[in-house]
Amino acid sequence: MAVALDLLRDLIRCNSVTPADDGAIDILVQFLEPLGFTCTRTPFEGDGSYRVENLFATRGNSGPHLLFAGHTDVVPVGDAGAWTHDPFSADVDNEGIMWGRGAVDMKSGVAAFCAALPAFIESGAADNCTISLLITGDEEADAINGTVKVLKWAAEQGHKFDFGLVGEPSSAEFLGDLVRIGRRGSMSFSVTVGGEQGHVAYPHKANNPIPILAGIATQLSCTALDEGNENFPPSNLELTTVDVGNAATNVIPAKGTLKGNIRFNDIWNAQKLEYWLGEQILKVPAKGCDVELNIKQPVSRSFVSDGSKHVDMLVDSVATVSGVSPERSTGGGTSDARFIADYCPVAEFGLVGKTMHQVDERVSTQMVLELQAVYAHFLDSFAQQG
Repeated sequence: MAVALDLLRDLIRCNSVTPADDGAIDILVQFLEPLGFTCTRTPFEGDGSYRVENLFATRGNSGPHLLFAGHTDVVPVGDAGAWTHDPFSADVDNEGIMWGRGAVDMKSGVAAFCAALPAFIESGAADNCTISLLITGDEEADAINGTVKVLKWAAEQGHKFDFGLVGEPSSAEFLGDLVRIGRRGSMSFSVTVGGEQGHVAYPHKANNPIPILAGIATQLSCTALDEGNENFPPSNLELTTVDVGNAATNVIPAKGTLKGNIRFNDIWNAQKLEYWLGEQILKVPAKGCDVELNIKQPVSRSFVSDGSKHVDMLVDSVATVSGVSPERSTGGGTSDARFIADYCPVAEFGLVGKTMHQVDERVSTQMVLELQAVYAHFLDSFAQQG
């Protein structure tokens, strides 16, 4: 079982802040190839983003096909001097806590899944299915040259997946309390109102965009999108900034912009939301001002894998190993699971995420071993169906 901890230590010691790899993919290739995996490096670049190192590793060519997805990139450490331990040291203290950036999000998930593979393969159970790993270095930032492009490449190679398991830190308070079976979508937008600049003492010679902008802000903030459904809470719209770029108190500004984000359930899609936004904006009289709505691309879709037999298997594995019955959740933000949902049902299960992205990110080594045990149980269940 210490294999997971050794692998996690080696991964944490890679300074793989997006898009740097710093040897993380090499470590995984060296671990997976002796187990019979065909490892293909799939770097991508372009589309206005940086070059990313990715890995697609696969073993087997028959039976049900499981895709495990994870990432080895991490967010910046911030003030390194504020850390109790070097953020890339992977120090383990006397209480069995391993410290370092990525300890929770999500080098631990990658290490635990990989560590579950040797016994699974040695037992012969792995011969009843196909196992693939998609490891990207582009989850924490642009997410342009990572998972989405590797999936497209894999499909072109003829790979078809029956279920996707993402090792993100999905648990809330303790390991096993949540299995994420879906995610809300995310749409960011801006509304720009153009008026006419002028002197505040002569308002008839200008056209102030601020009252229009304020009216639109009020309309958007006070209008409910929906009441939610059996899988999701109500969608919510939050305004994040209103700016006119005007430092003077005696000048009517020429224009102003507000920005916001909508986290939406599966009642909506991008087209419906853009139409809804347009409707709300039109309810506010423009009074001669120009009003422009802009949707930031890409829009992250909403998805849910409710009813999947593989989700049931995962929930059973979590309950068997942890002793608790996990809640099936669609809360939280977005993840690369949104891309996998275009190819197969997908769920997320991983560690408690309380310290992710924080100073002194850390994980209990015992929890990593428990996560490995959950993955091992699920692998056996997945293979048995074949």
